Amino acid sequence: MFQVTPLLRLAVAAAAACAAAVASSATGPVTAYAAGTAGAATSVAAVADATSLASLAPPPVREEDRVSGDHLTVTVRRAGGRANGTFELYCHPGGGSHPDAGSACRAVDRNTRWGRNAFAPAPADGICTMRYGGPATAHVTGRWAGRPVDATYDRSNGCQIERWDRLVPLLPDLRPAAR
Repeated sequence: MFQVTPLLRLAVAAAAACAAAVASSATGPVTAYAAGTAGAATSVAAVADATSLASLAPPPVREEDRVSGDHLTVTVRRAGGRANGTFELYCHPGGGSHPDAGSACRAVDRNTRWGRNAFAPAPADGICTMRYGGPATAHVTGRWAGRPVDATYDRSNGCQIERWDRLVPLLPDLRPAAR
């Protein structure tokens, strides 16, 4: 979060220096300007001594702001075999414990659009086919494109299956093999 306090202190110090420079001139602001910046520099130095430069320093960076790139934690259950588990995914640059980190990052990038949440739930008023895709569930948390992510996935109907399949290989590919 942007903090105004250090900037406010700087603005007050600059205003005080200008006021001191004008006040030190006997004939007003025009003479103070024409006299050059020597008087103003002395006034600024006096204000800087009065207001320590340490108080003008920006606030320390918060831990959540230190994270660079995108990071997701994917937990998959009841998908069968090695697809089950918890995987870390780092993108931009890519890495982590996900079995296919590069392709997973590209899958999420492909679904990321300005103004739309790539992890948004299926619309509540959507018309979904009544097919069952199995008991698999997934939970995705972390940060993507600077925004927090906390999304759950299942394969309980056509809308949920399509939502899952859109993020393959971030989520395991559970589509039936072509015959």
